Amino acid sequence: MKASLFTLFLLLAFLFSSQAQSKIDVSGTWIVDVQTDMGSGTPTFVLKQDGEKITGTYSGTLGEAPVTGTLKGNVLHLEFSIEGNRITYDGTASATELSGKVNLVDMAMGSFKGNRK
Repeated sequence: MKASLFTLFLLLAFLFSSQAQSKIDVSGTWIVDVQTDMGSGTPTFVLKQDGEKITGTYSGTLGEAPVTGTLKGNVLHLEFSIEGNRITYDGTASATELSGKVNLVDMAMGSFKGNRK
């Protein structure tokens, strides 16, 4: 009986934990440290989230551009274009941190880590 209650407790804890992860909201201003094989930078993203859809702006060394993307659970995808060149950020998000891989037009690859401003 105790084992059954403990198992039920663990299952409920897991379900609540999964729901909490899906409610991450990345709306706000983020300062991102980017490291690539062609250099580094610290762009600013201002993001707005509506469900899984993300919109916003990028401002950094490459210029300024509108951003689109998604957040599914904690899996983040952001993209924008500068002068017709597509830049993507793919990784994970929490309420306070973004991190993952960046692809600059298939010419430079690297990593990023960001924190809320």
